[in-house]
Amino acid sequence: MNPLQKKKNASPNFNRHLMGMAIILFCLISISAALLSAEQPPSWRNAYPTARWDNLFYQYHGVDIADPFRWLENPDSDETIAWVNAQNKLTADFINTPERDPFKNRLAELWDYVRYTCPNQKGEYYYYYKNDGLKDQYVLCRKRGLDGMEDVVLDPNLMSEDGTVAVPQTFISRDGLLIAYSISRQGSDWQEIRIRKAATGEEYDETIRRVRFTHTAWLPDNSAFYYGRFPDSGAVPDEEYGRHHKVYLHRVGTPQSADALIYERPDDIDLAFEPFVTDDGKYLIFHVWKGTANQNRIYYRPLGSDGDFVRLLDDADASYGFIENIGSVFYFRTDLDAPKGRVIAIDVNKPERVHWKEIIPESDDVLAQVELLGDRLVVAYKHDVITRLQLFDLNGVYDHEIELPALGSVGRLNCERAATELFFDFTSYTYPSSIMRYDVKTDRLAVYFRPDIKIDPNEFEVHQVFYESKDGTRIPMFISHKKGLKRDGTNPTILYGYGGFSVAAYPSFSSSRALWMACGGVFAEACIRGGDEYGEEWHRAAMLENRQVAFDDFIAAGEWLVANGYTNTSRLAIEGGSNGGLLVAACLNQRPELFGAVLCEVPLTDMMRYHKFTIGHYWISEFGDPENDPRAFRYIMKYSPLHNVKLGITCPPTMLFTADTDDRVVPAHAKKYTAALQTADSGKNPILLRVETKAGHGGGKPTSKQLDEAADTYAFLFRVFDMHPAFRE
Repeated sequence: MNPLQKKKNASPNFNRHLMGMAIILFCLISISAALLSAEQPPSWRNAYPTARWDNLFYQYHGVDIADPFRWLENPDSDETIAWVNAQNKLTADFINTPERDPFKNRLAELWDYVRYTCPNQKGEYYYYYKNDGLKDQYVLCRKRGLDGMEDVVLDPNLMSEDGTVAVPQTFISRDGLLIAYSISRQGSDWQEIRIRKAATGEEYDETIRRVRFTHTAWLPDNSAFYYGRFPDSGAVPDEEYGRHHKVYLHRVGTPQSADALIYERPDDIDLAFEPFVTDDGKYLIFHVWKGTANQNRIYYRPLGSDGDFVRLLDDADASYGFIENIGSVFYFRTDLDAPKGRVIAIDVNKPERVHWKEIIPESDDVLAQVELLGDRLVVAYKHDVITRLQLFDLNGVYDHEIELPALGSVGRLNCERAATELFFDFTSYTYPSSIMRYDVKTDRLAVYFRPDIKIDPNEFEVHQVFYESKDGTRIPMFISHKKGLKRDGTNPTILYGYGGFSVAAYPSFSSSRALWMACGGVFAEACIRGGDEYGEEWHRAAMLENRQVAFDDFIAAGEWLVANGYTNTSRLAIEGGSNGGLLVAACLNQRPELFGAVLCEVPLTDMMRYHKFTIGHYWISEFGDPENDPRAFRYIMKYSPLHNVKLGITCPPTMLFTADTDDRVVPAHAKKYTAALQTADSGKNPILLRVETKAGHGGGKPTSKQLDEAADTYAFLFRVFDMHPAFRE
């Protein structure tokens, strides 16, 4: 039983249950206090920094919920700072093993290779990002033509001494001469936009502020762009943080105060808008979204008009991804009446649904991406999570398949409608991310760039397996390891998962994973429900009241790995971040005996209050609203990690990760859960917290910090699993 909940004013049977809970609550508070004060035998309990237990309660739907560690929500208090510093010291002492620094040095060697992103053609220039190896941030470069000389356009590494200033997005004018770029500091989601001339690096005076998750859309004459922003701090009540999104037009060379308001919806302050200008320069289009819900809307009006926007798709009944237009015909990728996706065309002169035309119908595979390239549609399908690329004409007639170099995944398809070439990055667990170029004229796919890494991918092998979850559903999982691995049940194994927000698990290459495998480890990634590996139905199968399904899928993956001889429970580590942190925390609570280690990264754990922090209200469509919806409260309370820690639990060795400036999933989640585990646990195994400084949720994290975090992660596993790998110095 967990000491953080009790209930009253319910049905008679439930009242009896809750009266018992209230009695248990009183006992548990007393026991917890006694455990903290009494002399204990040598154990980890004596090593933990003291976490003050406050007799604090709040109430939802007649239930009193204890919140004894709410004081940890204040990151600036002296008490919280002292507690965090003590936790970081405890963690550092544990992971300061003989293997840590050699591992970091070897990982730095593997990480030190040139990497590129896909070229993006603007005017006569090709733009791309490049990292020479160990630079903290990628550098924006360009060439005039594919074979031209490389010029550095923007180097974020010059913006700070410690690499914590990042440029997460660049928006290049159509002629390729101007760059609007966003700046993020210390990993924050809040950004500001600056503008510079690509050729000279000359900066314009203005700075555009209060932008977050934004997109800019340049006018065809390159004189201005549309963008979305939020109100100034203090302009709206605190509870409306992250709402009241509006679209403005910014003219280059003018202050933000002169920007013209283009659109707002004061009648629905939760709507947000992503502007696009069509390739032909005829329409301004808004992708209208609310939180993280997949159901979006599409508004438009002729470019240059100051009339009302046409709400072409305003029912929020499905996902609609605008592809491109040909005249008045708009092409969309949608899951309306097609959970795995299809392509439709809507003539805006005849927008009634009876006139809609289906171009590419739903198939057995998931339609993941569509781009218009010349007079053909390039379609990326997911077949059992593996990418396939196919070409269709504009009437939906199948042309042919583009053969990929291996079983793996394709990143974003990158092309211009009038171009004759397509770029994309291709990767797998043993195939480092490579840039591929498809030439329409010759129908030839070639490697445009392949990285030169200091490890042989041929040393490893990848298997895709399928296992049954608790309810009998067939779940795919990828397993990677060194060739010749013996399935004798002794291999140290990492099982990774996410399972939410329609985010699929894709095969991808990682230097740190490769080094883990070179050390004899197994890496497994379970494609559990909650993602979109099999479309929107796969996502919905584990959202809202069905969230437990994702946990069941993940637990079943661990059981399968043990039953099939890859590892045993003492050498099975689970790992997940953000929503995946929620996943592994819930699984730790529910099946602690199944796992030998837990890596819980930037997690959601306080699911009773998640919606009160920063942009947490965006996720109500995924999780539900525990405060205002009694039904959501009941099913969330059943799994909320913070509220389901059992007194006397014996946790496996556990390491939690967060960052002090994470303004997406605030560090209070990890801090409060750590305090609850350390208070309730038997003390047999370490429960550690690592709080990164000057970092956010993960985006824009400098290479130096990534190397340190990876070194700490694997040093923890090496010690827990008693591994002593040898590294070349």
